[in-house]
Amino acid sequence: MPNYTVKVKWNKETFTNVVVNTDESVLEFKAQLFTLSCVPVERQKIMCAGKTLKDDEWNIPLKNGAVILLLGTSEEISVAPVEKTKFIEDMTESELAQAIELPPGLVNLGNTCYLNAVVQCLRSVPELRECLKEFKQEAGFAAPQSITLAMKGVFEQMERSATVTPIMLLQTLHAVFPQFAQTGEKGTYRQQDANECWVELLKMLQQKLPTRNSESSTTSYPSFIEQFFGGTFDCSMKCTESEDEEPSKSKENFLQLSCFINQEVKYMHSGLRLRLNEQITKRSSLLERDAIYTKQSLISRLPAYLTINFVRFQYKGKEGINAKVLKDIKFPLEFDAFDLCSPELQQKLIPMRTKFKEIEDAAVLEKDQIKMKGEKVEEKKTRALQYYFDEDLGSNNSGFYTLQAVLTHQGRSSSSGHYVGWVRHKGDQWHKFDDDTVTPVASDEILRLSGGGDWHVAYLLLYGPKICNEPIEEGKEETTPMSVD
Repeated sequence: MPNYTVKVKWNKETFTNVVVNTDESVLEFKAQLFTLSCVPVERQKIMCAGKTLKDDEWNIPLKNGAVILLLGTSEEISVAPVEKTKFIEDMTESELAQAIELPPGLVNLGNTCYLNAVVQCLRSVPELRECLKEFKQEAGFAAPQSITLAMKGVFEQMERSATVTPIMLLQTLHAVFPQFAQTGEKGTYRQQDANECWVELLKMLQQKLPTRNSESSTTSYPSFIEQFFGGTFDCSMKCTESEDEEPSKSKENFLQLSCFINQEVKYMHSGLRLRLNEQITKRSSLLERDAIYTKQSLISRLPAYLTINFVRFQYKGKEGINAKVLKDIKFPLEFDAFDLCSPELQQKLIPMRTKFKEIEDAAVLEKDQIKMKGEKVEEKKTRALQYYFDEDLGSNNSGFYTLQAVLTHQGRSSSSGHYVGWVRHKGDQWHKFDDDTVTPVASDEILRLSGGGDWHVAYLLLYGPKICNEPIEEGKEETTPMSVD
Protein backbone atom coordinates (compact mmCIF):
# COMPACT_ATOMS: atom_id res chain seq x y z
CA MET A 1 0.00 0.00 0.00
CA PRO A 2 1.27 3.53 -0.75
CA ASN A 3 2.50 6.34 1.51
CA TYR A 4 0.55 9.61 1.82
CA THR A 5 1.63 13.06 2.98
CA VAL A 6 -1.17 14.67 5.01
CA LYS A 7 -1.97 17.50 7.41
CA VAL A 8 -2.97 16.70 10.99
CA LYS A 9 -5.09 19.23 12.92
CA TRP A 10 -5.14 19.00 16.70
CA ASN A 11 -6.78 21.75 18.77
CA LYS A 12 -5.22 24.99 17.48
CA GLU A 13 -2.15 23.31 16.04
CA THR A 14 -1.57 21.96 12.53
CA PHE A 15 1.16 19.48 11.72
CA THR A 16 2.14 19.56 8.05
CA ASN A 17 3.96 17.01 5.89
CA VAL A 18 3.03 14.08 8.12
CA VAL A 19 3.82 10.82 6.31
CA VAL A 20 1.28 7.99 6.64
CA ASN A 21 2.75 4.59 5.79
CA THR A 22 -0.20 2.28 5.27
CA ASP A 23 2.13 -0.74 5.19
CA GLU A 24 2.59 -0.19 8.91
CA SER A 25 -0.02 -0.77 11.61
CA VAL A 26 -2.47 1.88 12.78
CA LEU A 27 -0.83 1.65 16.21
CA GLU A 28 2.49 2.83 14.76
CA PHE A 29 0.78 5.83 13.14
CA LYS A 30 -0.79 6.68 16.50
CA ALA A 31 2.64 6.41 18.10
CA GLN A 32 3.91 8.86 15.47
CA LEU A 33 1.11 11.29 16.40
CA PHE A 34 2.01 10.86 20.06
CA THR A 35 5.54 12.15 19.34
CA LEU A 36 4.00 15.23 17.68
CA SER A 37 1.18 16.06 20.07
CA CYS A 38 1.94 14.15 23.30
CA VAL A 39 -1.61 12.76 23.17
CA PRO A 40 -1.34 9.19 24.54
CA VAL A 41 -2.26 6.47 22.05
CA GLU A 42 -5.15 5.23 24.17
CA ARG A 43 -6.77 8.72 24.17
CA GLN A 44 -6.48 9.37 20.43
CA LYS A 45 -9.50 9.57 18.15
CA ILE A 46 -8.55 10.07 14.49
CA MET A 47 -11.04 11.23 11.85
CA CYS A 48 -10.91 11.95 8.14
CA ALA A 49 -13.82 12.92 5.86
CA GLY A 50 -16.31 12.05 8.60
CA LYS A 51 -14.95 8.55 9.23
CA THR A 52 -13.24 7.40 12.42
CA LEU A 53 -10.04 5.39 12.06
CA LYS A 54 -10.23 1.89 13.51
CA ASP A 55 -7.39 0.32 15.48
CA ASP A 56 -6.96 -2.68 13.20
CA GLU A 57 -7.45 -1.36 9.65
CA TRP A 58 -6.99 1.69 7.42
CA ASN A 59 -10.69 2.42 6.87
CA ILE A 60 -10.44 6.18 6.26
CA PRO A 61 -10.08 7.75 2.77
CA LEU A 62 -6.45 8.83 2.42
CA LYS A 63 -4.76 10.86 -0.29
CA ASN A 64 -1.92 13.35 -0.53
CA GLY A 65 -2.93 16.66 1.07
CA ALA A 66 -5.80 15.11 3.05
CA VAL A 67 -6.66 16.73 6.38
CA ILE A 68 -6.80 14.43 9.40
CA LEU A 69 -8.45 15.52 12.62
CA LEU A 70 -6.88 14.37 15.88
CA LEU A 71 -9.01 14.46 19.01
CA GLY A 72 -7.67 13.91 22.50
CA THR A 73 -6.00 15.70 25.39
CA SER A 74 -2.35 15.59 26.32
CA GLU A 75 -3.07 16.60 29.89
CA GLU A 76 -3.54 14.20 32.71
CA ILE A 77 -7.16 13.20 33.22
CA SER A 78 -8.29 13.99 36.73
CA VAL A 79 -9.07 10.95 38.81
CA ALA A 80 -11.83 10.80 41.36
CA PRO A 81 -10.53 10.52 44.92
CA VAL A 82 -10.22 7.02 46.24
CA GLU A 83 -12.86 6.29 48.82
CA LYS A 84 -11.00 3.56 50.65
CA THR A 85 -7.29 3.21 51.41
CA LYS A 86 -5.80 -0.03 50.13
CA PHE A 87 -2.76 -1.47 51.87
CA ILE A 88 0.18 -3.00 49.97
CA GLU A 89 -0.45 -6.50 51.30
CA ASP A 90 -4.00 -6.37 49.86
CA MET A 91 -2.95 -5.20 46.39
CA THR A 92 -2.82 -7.31 43.24
CA GLU A 93 0.42 -7.46 41.22
CA SER A 94 -0.74 -4.75 38.80
CA GLU A 95 -1.96 -2.49 41.64
CA LEU A 96 1.37 -2.94 43.41
CA ALA A 97 3.25 -1.91 40.26
CA GLN A 98 1.26 1.34 40.10
CA ALA A 99 1.69 2.11 43.80
CA ILE A 100 5.47 1.66 43.82
CA GLU A 101 7.69 4.00 41.83
CA LEU A 102 8.96 1.82 39.00
CA PRO A 103 11.21 2.42 35.99
CA PRO A 104 9.55 2.98 32.60
CA GLY A 105 8.22 0.20 30.39
CA LEU A 106 8.22 0.05 26.58
CA VAL A 107 5.10 -0.34 24.44
CA ASN A 108 4.94 -3.45 22.25
CA LEU A 109 4.39 -2.30 18.65
CA GLY A 110 3.51 -5.77 17.37
CA ASN A 111 5.88 -8.64 18.22
CA THR A 112 8.58 -6.15 19.26
CA CYS A 113 9.08 -7.62 22.74
CA TYR A 114 12.53 -8.85 21.63
CA LEU A 115 13.65 -5.24 21.09
CA ASN A 116 12.05 -4.00 24.32
CA ALA A 117 13.81 -6.68 26.37
CA VAL A 118 17.19 -5.92 24.76
CA VAL A 119 16.84 -2.17 25.44
CA GLN A 120 15.91 -2.72 29.10
CA CYS A 121 18.90 -5.02 29.70
CA LEU A 122 21.37 -2.68 27.98
CA ARG A 123 20.01 0.28 29.91
CA SER A 124 21.12 -1.42 33.14
CA VAL A 125 24.74 -0.46 32.28
CA PRO A 126 25.33 3.02 33.80
CA GLU A 127 28.46 3.69 31.73
CA LEU A 128 26.51 3.01 28.52
CA ARG A 129 23.74 5.39 29.59
CA GLU A 130 26.32 8.10 30.23
CA CYS A 131 28.14 7.47 26.95
CA LEU A 132 24.92 7.70 24.92
CA LYS A 133 23.94 10.85 26.80
CA GLU A 134 27.17 12.53 25.71
CA PHE A 135 26.95 11.35 22.08
CA LYS A 136 26.70 14.23 19.61
CA GLN A 137 24.92 14.13 16.27
CA GLU A 138 27.23 14.21 13.26
CA ALA A 139 26.64 15.11 9.64
CA GLY A 140 25.18 12.37 7.45
CA PHE A 141 22.71 9.56 8.01
CA ALA A 142 24.90 6.45 8.11
CA ALA A 143 23.40 3.33 9.67
CA PRO A 144 25.60 3.30 12.82
CA GLN A 145 24.81 6.94 13.56
CA SER A 146 21.07 6.43 13.00
CA ILE A 147 20.93 3.49 15.39
CA THR A 148 23.07 5.26 17.99
CA LEU A 149 20.90 8.40 17.89
CA ALA A 150 17.73 6.29 18.12
CA MET A 151 19.12 4.46 21.18
CA LYS A 152 20.10 7.80 22.72
CA GLY A 153 16.57 9.11 22.10
CA VAL A 154 14.89 6.13 23.74
CA PHE A 155 17.16 6.31 26.78
CA GLU A 156 16.40 10.03 27.14
CA GLN A 157 12.64 9.40 26.88
CA MET A 158 12.93 6.71 29.55
CA GLU A 159 14.44 9.27 31.92
CA ARG A 160 11.30 11.41 31.88
CA SER A 161 8.33 9.16 31.01
CA ALA A 162 6.56 6.32 32.80
CA THR A 163 5.88 4.50 29.54
CA VAL A 164 7.75 4.98 26.27
CA THR A 165 6.69 4.11 22.71
CA PRO A 166 9.98 3.29 20.92
CA ILE A 167 8.64 4.00 17.43
CA MET A 168 11.72 5.87 16.17
CA LEU A 169 14.09 3.13 17.31
CA LEU A 170 11.90 0.47 15.69
CA GLN A 171 11.66 2.34 12.40
CA THR A 172 15.42 2.92 12.38
CA LEU A 173 16.06 -0.75 13.14
CA HIS A 174 13.76 -1.75 10.24
CA ALA A 175 15.48 0.67 7.86
CA VAL A 176 18.99 -0.50 8.76
CA PHE A 177 18.16 -4.21 9.14
CA PRO A 178 15.25 -5.13 6.85
CA GLN A 179 15.18 -8.69 8.24
CA PHE A 180 13.62 -7.31 11.42
CA ALA A 181 10.79 -5.73 9.37
CA GLN A 182 9.47 -9.05 8.02
CA THR A 183 5.71 -9.42 8.29
CA GLY A 184 3.39 -12.41 8.44
CA GLU A 185 0.27 -13.31 6.48
CA LYS A 186 -1.88 -10.72 8.27
CA GLY A 187 0.67 -7.92 7.85
CA THR A 188 1.86 -8.01 11.47
CA TYR A 189 5.56 -8.06 12.31
CA ARG A 190 7.15 -11.46 12.77
CA GLN A 191 8.83 -12.36 16.04
CA GLN A 192 12.62 -11.99 15.88
CA ASP A 193 15.63 -13.45 17.68
CA ALA A 194 16.57 -11.21 20.63
CA ASN A 195 20.22 -12.27 20.58
CA GLU A 196 20.50 -11.34 16.90
CA CYS A 197 19.04 -7.93 17.75
CA TRP A 198 21.48 -7.57 20.69
CA VAL A 199 24.47 -8.38 18.46
CA GLU A 200 23.42 -6.03 15.65
CA LEU A 201 22.77 -3.10 18.01
CA LEU A 202 26.16 -3.53 19.66
CA LYS A 203 27.84 -3.65 16.24
CA MET A 204 26.28 -0.28 15.40
CA LEU A 205 27.17 1.29 18.77
CA GLN A 206 30.66 -0.17 18.39
CA GLN A 207 31.26 2.06 15.38
CA LYS A 208 30.13 5.34 16.98
CA LEU A 209 30.61 5.40 20.77
CA PRO A 210 34.10 6.64 21.72
CA THR A 211 36.23 5.11 24.45
CA ARG A 212 36.21 6.45 28.00
CA ASN A 213 39.42 7.85 29.47
CA SER A 214 40.95 7.93 32.94
CA GLU A 215 44.11 9.49 34.32
CA SER A 216 46.03 6.19 34.51
CA SER A 217 44.54 4.10 31.70
CA THR A 218 47.06 3.36 28.96
CA THR A 219 45.22 0.62 27.05
CA SER A 220 43.45 1.85 23.92
CA TYR A 221 40.34 0.39 22.29
CA PRO A 222 38.49 1.18 19.05
CA SER A 223 35.28 2.05 20.92
CA PHE A 224 33.36 2.03 24.20
CA ILE A 225 31.79 -1.35 23.35
CA GLU A 226 35.13 -3.19 23.08
CA GLN A 227 36.32 -1.36 26.19
CA PHE A 228 33.44 -2.33 28.51
CA PHE A 229 31.85 -5.39 26.80
CA GLY A 230 34.80 -6.94 24.95
CA GLY A 231 37.14 -9.68 26.11
CA THR A 232 40.10 -11.52 24.60
CA PHE A 233 40.96 -15.20 24.24
CA ASP A 234 44.47 -16.67 24.09
CA CYS A 235 44.00 -19.59 21.68
CA SER A 236 46.20 -22.61 21.03
CA MET A 237 45.60 -24.98 18.08
CA LYS A 238 47.25 -28.42 18.06
CA CYS A 239 46.94 -31.12 15.40
CA THR A 240 46.02 -34.42 17.07
CA GLU A 241 47.17 -36.46 14.07
CA SER A 242 50.73 -35.18 13.86
CA GLU A 243 53.27 -34.73 16.66
CA ASP A 244 55.64 -32.96 14.27
CA GLU A 245 53.32 -30.03 13.61
CA GLU A 246 53.96 -27.17 15.99
CA PRO A 247 50.94 -25.72 17.86
CA SER A 248 49.76 -22.36 16.55
CA LYS A 249 48.88 -19.53 18.90
CA SER A 250 46.55 -16.60 18.30
CA LYS A 251 44.29 -14.07 19.99
CA GLU A 252 40.54 -13.74 19.45
CA ASN A 253 38.22 -10.98 20.63
CA PHE A 254 34.67 -11.59 21.87
CA LEU A 255 31.64 -9.53 22.89
CA GLN A 256 29.79 -12.47 24.46
CA LEU A 257 30.49 -15.99 25.67
CA SER A 258 28.45 -18.97 24.50
CA CYS A 259 27.07 -21.56 26.90
CA PHE A 260 26.67 -24.74 24.84
CA ILE A 261 24.03 -27.24 25.91
CA ASN A 262 24.17 -31.02 25.56
CA GLN A 263 22.97 -34.01 27.58
CA GLU A 264 25.80 -33.72 30.13
CA VAL A 265 25.57 -29.97 30.76
CA LYS A 266 23.54 -29.03 33.84
CA TYR A 267 25.28 -25.82 34.88
CA MET A 268 26.27 -22.66 33.02
CA HIS A 269 29.91 -23.04 34.02
CA SER A 270 30.28 -26.47 32.38
CA GLY A 271 28.53 -25.16 29.24
CA LEU A 272 31.08 -22.34 29.02
CA ARG A 273 33.98 -24.78 29.34
CA LEU A 274 32.75 -26.63 26.24
CA ARG A 275 33.54 -23.48 24.25
CA LEU A 276 37.06 -23.34 25.67
CA ASN A 277 38.00 -26.88 24.62
CA GLU A 278 36.75 -27.99 21.22
CA GLN A 279 37.76 -30.12 18.27
CA ILE A 280 37.67 -28.75 14.75
CA THR A 281 38.59 -30.11 11.33
CA LYS A 282 40.81 -28.04 9.05
CA ARG A 283 43.49 -28.54 6.44
CA SER A 284 46.98 -29.42 7.68
CA SER A 285 49.80 -27.90 5.64
CA LEU A 286 52.16 -30.57 6.97
CA LEU A 287 49.90 -33.57 6.22
CA GLU A 288 48.46 -31.90 3.09
CA ARG A 289 44.94 -33.04 3.99
CA ASP A 290 42.12 -32.30 6.40
CA ALA A 291 42.96 -33.25 9.98
CA ILE A 292 41.47 -32.95 13.47
CA TYR A 293 42.76 -30.16 15.68
CA THR A 294 42.22 -29.48 19.37
CA LYS A 295 41.57 -25.81 20.06
CA GLN A 296 42.04 -24.55 23.60
CA SER A 297 41.00 -21.03 24.57
CA LEU A 298 41.64 -19.14 27.81
CA ILE A 299 40.49 -15.62 28.62
CA SER A 300 43.34 -13.12 28.77
CA ARG A 301 41.14 -10.02 29.22
CA LEU A 302 37.87 -9.89 31.18
CA PRO A 303 35.48 -7.03 30.39
CA ALA A 304 33.60 -5.09 33.03
CA TYR A 305 30.31 -6.39 31.63
CA LEU A 306 30.22 -10.04 30.59
CA THR A 307 27.42 -11.20 28.26
CA ILE A 308 26.59 -14.92 28.16
CA ASN A 309 24.37 -16.42 25.46
CA PHE A 310 22.67 -19.73 26.18
CA VAL A 311 22.72 -21.58 22.85
CA ARG A 312 19.13 -22.78 23.15
CA PHE A 313 17.94 -22.67 19.54
CA GLN A 314 18.78 -25.39 17.02
CA TYR A 315 17.62 -25.29 13.41
CA LYS A 316 15.34 -28.16 12.31
CA GLY A 317 15.37 -28.49 8.53
CA LYS A 318 12.15 -30.47 8.18
CA GLU A 319 10.07 -27.99 10.18
CA GLY A 320 12.07 -24.97 9.00
CA ILE A 321 12.25 -23.46 12.49
CA ASN A 322 14.81 -22.78 15.21
CA ALA A 323 13.56 -25.23 17.83
CA LYS A 324 14.29 -24.45 21.46
CA VAL A 325 16.22 -26.56 23.97
CA LEU A 326 14.17 -26.30 27.16
CA LYS A 327 16.69 -28.11 29.40
CA ASP A 328 17.22 -26.73 32.90
CA ILE A 329 20.67 -25.05 33.04
CA LYS A 330 21.47 -23.55 36.44
CA PHE A 331 23.21 -20.18 36.58
CA PRO A 332 24.55 -18.25 39.61
CA LEU A 333 23.64 -14.80 40.88
CA GLU A 334 27.37 -14.31 41.47
CA PHE A 335 29.84 -15.74 38.96
CA ASP A 336 33.58 -16.40 39.31
CA ALA A 337 35.40 -16.54 35.96
CA PHE A 338 38.84 -17.23 37.48
CA ASP A 339 39.34 -20.79 36.16
CA LEU A 340 38.37 -19.71 32.62
CA CYS A 341 41.35 -17.33 32.52
CA SER A 342 44.92 -17.70 31.34
CA PRO A 343 47.65 -18.18 34.00
CA GLU A 344 48.94 -14.66 33.30
CA LEU A 345 45.54 -13.07 33.91
CA GLN A 346 44.95 -15.22 36.99
CA GLN A 347 48.11 -13.79 38.56
CA LYS A 348 46.87 -10.26 37.88
CA LEU A 349 43.47 -11.06 39.48
CA ILE A 350 44.90 -12.41 42.75
CA PRO A 351 45.52 -9.06 44.56
CA MET A 352 41.91 -7.87 44.31
CA ARG A 353 40.58 -11.38 45.06
CA THR A 354 42.73 -11.39 48.19
CA LYS A 355 41.31 -7.99 49.14
CA PHE A 356 37.76 -9.36 48.76
CA LYS A 357 38.56 -12.29 51.07
CA GLU A 358 40.28 -10.12 53.70
CA ILE A 359 37.31 -7.75 53.90
CA GLU A 360 34.73 -10.57 53.98
CA ASP A 361 36.65 -12.54 56.64
CA ALA A 362 37.12 -9.43 58.80
CA ALA A 363 33.40 -8.60 58.54
CA VAL A 364 32.38 -12.14 59.62
CA LEU A 365 34.83 -12.13 62.54
CA GLU A 366 33.69 -8.71 63.73
CA LYS A 367 30.01 -9.68 63.60
CA ASP A 368 30.67 -12.87 65.59
CA GLN A 369 32.58 -10.93 68.26
CA ILE A 370 29.83 -8.31 68.57
CA LYS A 371 27.13 -10.98 68.86
CA MET A 372 29.11 -12.79 71.59
CA LYS A 373 29.12 -9.54 73.58
CA GLY A 374 25.38 -9.20 73.05
CA GLU A 375 25.77 -5.88 71.29
CA LYS A 376 23.92 -4.65 68.22
CA VAL A 377 25.65 -4.97 64.86
CA GLU A 378 25.83 -1.55 63.24
CA GLU A 379 26.51 -0.96 59.58
CA LYS A 380 29.80 0.77 58.85
CA LYS A 381 30.47 3.36 56.21
CA THR A 382 32.22 1.88 53.20
CA ARG A 383 33.78 3.02 49.97
CA ALA A 384 33.63 1.17 46.67
CA LEU A 385 37.01 0.05 45.42
CA GLN A 386 37.97 0.29 41.77
CA TYR A 387 36.75 -2.74 39.76
CA TYR A 388 39.19 -2.35 36.82
CA PHE A 389 42.96 -2.40 36.39
CA ASP A 390 44.60 1.04 36.58
CA GLU A 391 45.98 0.73 33.06
CA ASP A 392 42.80 -0.76 31.57
CA LEU A 393 39.57 1.16 32.21
CA GLY A 394 36.59 -1.08 31.36
CA SER A 395 38.23 -4.33 32.50
CA ASN A 396 37.51 -6.57 35.51
CA ASN A 397 40.36 -6.86 38.04
CA SER A 398 38.99 -9.68 40.24
CA GLY A 399 37.14 -12.19 38.05
CA PHE A 400 34.09 -11.78 40.30
CA TYR A 401 30.77 -10.81 38.68
CA THR A 402 27.25 -10.04 39.89
CA LEU A 403 24.24 -10.91 37.73
CA GLN A 404 22.78 -7.63 36.53
CA ALA A 405 20.19 -8.49 33.86
CA VAL A 406 18.51 -11.54 32.31
CA LEU A 407 16.73 -11.72 28.96
CA THR A 408 14.29 -14.62 28.78
CA HIS A 409 12.22 -16.34 26.11
CA GLN A 410 8.92 -18.12 26.63
CA GLY A 411 7.85 -20.41 23.79
CA ARG A 412 9.14 -23.24 21.59
CA SER A 413 11.00 -21.44 18.76
CA SER A 414 12.90 -18.20 18.17
CA SER A 415 10.31 -17.08 15.59
CA SER A 416 7.45 -17.23 18.10
CA GLY A 417 6.85 -16.84 21.82
CA HIS A 418 7.59 -13.87 24.05
CA TYR A 419 10.71 -12.09 25.37
CA VAL A 420 10.99 -10.40 28.77
CA GLY A 421 13.80 -8.45 30.47
CA TRP A 422 14.68 -8.84 34.16
CA VAL A 423 16.98 -6.20 35.69
CA ARG A 424 18.47 -5.99 39.18
CA HIS A 425 17.33 -2.90 41.09
CA LYS A 426 19.40 -3.25 44.26
CA GLY A 427 20.34 -6.13 46.52
CA ASP A 428 17.78 -8.90 46.08
CA GLN A 429 15.24 -6.57 44.44
CA TRP A 430 14.67 -6.92 40.68
CA HIS A 431 12.32 -5.48 38.08
CA LYS A 432 10.49 -7.59 35.50
CA PHE A 433 10.05 -5.70 32.21
CA ASP A 434 7.20 -7.34 30.29
CA ASP A 435 6.93 -4.64 27.60
CA ASP A 436 5.07 -1.73 29.24
CA THR A 437 4.18 -3.75 32.35
CA VAL A 438 6.85 -3.41 35.04
CA THR A 439 6.63 -5.35 38.30
CA PRO A 440 9.01 -5.85 41.24
CA VAL A 441 10.33 -9.39 41.82
CA ALA A 442 12.83 -11.06 44.17
CA SER A 443 16.04 -12.99 43.44
CA ASP A 444 14.40 -16.38 43.96
CA GLU A 445 12.21 -15.68 40.91
CA ILE A 446 15.35 -14.97 38.87
CA LEU A 447 16.78 -18.39 39.73
CA ARG A 448 13.54 -19.98 38.44
CA LEU A 449 14.46 -18.76 34.93
CA SER A 450 16.94 -21.61 34.45
CA GLY A 451 14.58 -23.61 32.20
CA GLY A 452 13.07 -27.08 32.25
CA GLY A 453 9.56 -26.20 31.08
CA ASP A 454 7.36 -23.67 29.32
CA TRP A 455 8.07 -20.88 31.84
CA HIS A 456 10.37 -17.97 30.95
CA VAL A 457 13.82 -19.42 30.16
CA ALA A 458 17.14 -17.54 30.38
CA TYR A 459 18.55 -16.80 26.91
CA LEU A 460 21.00 -13.94 27.58
CA LEU A 461 22.71 -13.09 30.87
CA LEU A 462 24.51 -9.82 31.58
CA TYR A 463 26.98 -9.90 34.47
CA GLY A 464 28.43 -6.68 35.89
CA PRO A 465 31.54 -6.27 38.05
CA LYS A 466 31.18 -7.30 41.68
CA ILE A 467 32.06 -4.25 43.75
CA CYS A 468 34.39 -4.60 46.73
CA ASN A 469 33.20 -2.30 49.55
CA GLU A 470 35.99 -1.43 51.96
CA PRO A 471 35.06 -0.16 55.46
CA ILE A 472 36.13 3.42 56.21
CA GLU A 473 37.97 3.74 59.51
CA GLU A 474 36.74 6.43 61.88
CA GLY A 475 38.74 9.62 61.61
CA LYS A 476 39.82 8.91 58.05
CA GLU A 477 38.28 10.78 55.17
CA GLU A 478 36.83 8.87 52.22
CA THR A 479 39.10 9.12 49.21
CA THR A 480 37.70 10.46 45.99
CA PRO A 481 37.31 7.79 43.28
CA MET A 482 39.40 8.11 40.15
CA SER A 483 37.81 10.48 37.67
CA VAL A 484 36.60 9.05 34.39
CA ASP A 485 36.05 11.24 31.34
